[in-house]
Amino acid sequence: MRVGVRIPPCAPVTEVVAAAAEAERLGFDEVWFPDSQLLWRDVFTVAATAAAATSRVTLGIAVSTVATRHPSVVASAARTVGEVARDRFVLGLGVGNSSVWPVGLPASTGAELRAGLGTVRALLAGEEVDFGGVRSRLRDPVPVPLHIAASGPRNLRLAGEIADGVILLSGISPGTLGSATARVREGADAAGRRDEPVTTVSAYCRVTDDVARDARELKPVCAAIAQHGGVPFLALAGVHVEVPPMSLPGVYPDVLHAEDWDAAVRACDPYISDAAAVAFAHEFCLFGSGEEITRRLETVREAGADAVFLQHVGSYDLPFPLLENVAGKVLPLL
Repeated sequence: MRVGVRIPPCAPVTEVVAAAAEAERLGFDEVWFPDSQLLWRDVFTVAATAAAATSRVTLGIAVSTVATRHPSVVASAARTVGEVARDRFVLGLGVGNSSVWPVGLPASTGAELRAGLGTVRALLAGEEVDFGGVRSRLRDPVPVPLHIAASGPRNLRLAGEIADGVILLSGISPGTLGSATARVREGADAAGRRDEPVTTVSAYCRVTDDVARDARELKPVCAAIAQHGGVPFLALAGVHVEVPPMSLPGVYPDVLHAEDWDAAVRACDPYISDAAAVAFAHEFCLFGSGEEITRRLETVREAGADAVFLQHVGSYDLPFPLLENVAGKVLPLL
């Protein structure tokens, strides 16, 4: 199983690229960059620059959207990164979330995601596409694997049906992970696919000897899941929370990408108990000693995951502590 890390493009491009190069040096297999045009630097520029500064690590975007960019623009940008990365680039697509909410746009529907991915794929394959009666193609196309990020059953089935890979946002709890992979298989079976999509599991991670102390930082993550209909999903793993309002005092731009994380934690206290945060850390996340995280990664692998990418809490700092701790205390055990 490949192990990757999420690096938000939250600093000047040279610093973000230095973090990606450090991840490669430390032995990580993959580096994933999130995309949100108001929060971070342009993700395709960062990915192309990182491709030029690395030689082995796979570079992925987790994830872009066809809601803020026309599919032809997405295809052109992906082609450009693909030229530099030379078979080391993966494009993840999703419904939008932090890309669409701050600019007043709705998230993509499943039909829009299906159509957008189809257009991007056709253009990257050099095919002509009908744009409302105008037929056009992309010059100098480069094939790029297309993954879908999904948590709900419909998009999980969609990923199984049409995507080269799926990025699971279900955490690592055996119950929720098993349910998510089953929905992906349903989509693949319905499409008559012989091969299932590459499965990548996203998980928050912290190497720590005191989970009870550090789990508090996960409260905004729990709150964001609850705000978007995930209370039953959390309860399936024994994590019981109340649904916070969509807007919390002192939290900008949203609870999952709060600029003041400590303030977001405090704002979530009335809705997410300390016990719920600890349960979430144990069930959904990779919080614990190097040995504990390694054991849990083995269960993720046994559940059928091809890769996992680890992320730290927060959106505006580079994950150097996570890189160093995982490289020193987890990767050698794997």
